[in-house]
Amino acid sequence: MKLFAVLLLATLAHAQDRSQARSMVLSDRGIAATSQTLASQAGAQVLARGGSAIDAAIAANAVLGVVEPERGGIGGDLFVIYWEAKTGKLTGINASGWAPKGLTIDVLKAKGNTGMPQLGIDAVTVPGCVDGWAKLHQKFGKLPWKDLFAPAIYYAKNGFPVTEIIHETWHEESAKLAKDLNGRRVYMKNGETPKLGEIARNPELGAAYELIAAQGPAAFYKGAIAKAIVKTSERLGGTMALPDLSEFSSEWVTPVSTDYRGWKVYELPPNSQGLGPLEMLNILSTFPLGSYAPRGIEELHAQIEAQKLTFADLHRYLADPRISKVPVAGLISPAFGRERAKLIDANHARCEETPGSPDTVAGNTVYLSVVDREGNIASLIQSVYQHFGSGVVVDDYGFALQNRGALFEFDPAHLNAVAPRKRPYQTIIPAFMEKGDVHIGFGIMGGMNQTPAHAQFVSNVVDHGMSIQMALEAPRFTKLKFSGCDILIENRVTKQVRDALTAKGHEIKVVGDFSNQMGGGQAVIYNSATGVKYGASDPRKDGSAVPEPHPYFKN
Repeated sequence: MKLFAVLLLATLAHAQDRSQARSMVLSDRGIAATSQTLASQAGAQVLARGGSAIDAAIAANAVLGVVEPERGGIGGDLFVIYWEAKTGKLTGINASGWAPKGLTIDVLKAKGNTGMPQLGIDAVTVPGCVDGWAKLHQKFGKLPWKDLFAPAIYYAKNGFPVTEIIHETWHEESAKLAKDLNGRRVYMKNGETPKLGEIARNPELGAAYELIAAQGPAAFYKGAIAKAIVKTSERLGGTMALPDLSEFSSEWVTPVSTDYRGWKVYELPPNSQGLGPLEMLNILSTFPLGSYAPRGIEELHAQIEAQKLTFADLHRYLADPRISKVPVAGLISPAFGRERAKLIDANHARCEETPGSPDTVAGNTVYLSVVDREGNIASLIQSVYQHFGSGVVVDDYGFALQNRGALFEFDPAHLNAVAPRKRPYQTIIPAFMEKGDVHIGFGIMGGMNQTPAHAQFVSNVVDHGMSIQMALEAPRFTKLKFSGCDILIENRVTKQVRDALTAKGHEIKVVGDFSNQMGGGQAVIYNSATGVKYGASDPRKDGSAVPEPHPYFKN
């Protein structure tokens, strides 16, 4: 029996008596799945106009910068995996920015810092998003560049009703926004963040999009927007200069992969943490997860311990490979995974892990996925890092600058030490997996959460035969620190299992049934045998998977 038939039968077995809340979206045309419905709708309409998956992804991403401004936008970075249906070829782009040339440890120490600033202008790195969009469109786009920004410009100028989760997050960042004069002016009208359902507008951001639509990336990296970024930096005593922007270029990269029980799973190489899910899956491949109860004690203990081992290695080795030597092949080697797996004690949690020796062995983000009518898949993740990034909003153009520099290390001997024109450790990772006729673009946002979330999603699909919607909705755990035994786990994991984990030494903090701290994900499938597409959207966000409309209206 073909793979997809097996998955379909597994899904049908749960259809009448199931644990997930939503069904997948199915279409013989395209689907756009994002974390906000207006962005999904914009992507679907771009597909209906004949746009490619990349066209739709850029349009949807631009809308998210308006309607979900706390998580993404043109002040942040971008990573994409693109799968071309006709050739089966995967292409990756790393559009993460570098530190300003003037940003050094000595400069930061002279300002009184004893560690990397987490907020403010010295946490800002060059935003790579717009350059990444432009390179992707040039290579894979079909529609005119300027048309892709029409939905975002419309919502920025005419307004949109603020949705539930976005409203809550926006409100939680009131104090952060209030510290910045532009943050107060743009995102706190009359001194308050928008209420649920209130119509919010950002005409300054609309003006920035109009410049980008008309002039391309030059507007952002050399023109009026670049000058506004530098003006903002200078006003706040930062080091960003025009050459830092004008000389930046995103990078085409080759996705890296591992085999997990016959599925090929792809992530992006450093400086992203894409190595993390691959190493974690290699460790988990030594355990018979398919014979364990889903979200049971054996499965969760193995996954939690695998994450800790993986985090120790990421913290030690992950850095910008253009400047530091990163042992990529060793970290994602199945043999290294087997060696690391030997350290897992079935009966006890380990609270402090040391990194392995791979060379010796032979928070916050938006994620979206799009499949077009031809089956091409865009797996896109984009972020300003923490909510509203650095807390610095650019003069005249109303968007927050990221605080990715916060992820540098302050120790000059560390591979990830801050240095001029160096890219920091990046948490954001798009993903792709395939076996036979089934091709899946997926991702789950949330800073450090992404490594365990990706691994859990893959295991849900591969080990338990879940549909992509079930796999997204299934209860998750996460760990947001590099060390310690602390674990966040959703309340839908039974008390019996939680108590058993506590008895093994895990320090459990129970969060809500569908906690935003677990990150929100999206996923799409293209079945190349039937031509049918499938979409799924995580209920932990305000979004949806929206199919491309058919041309049933002639006029």
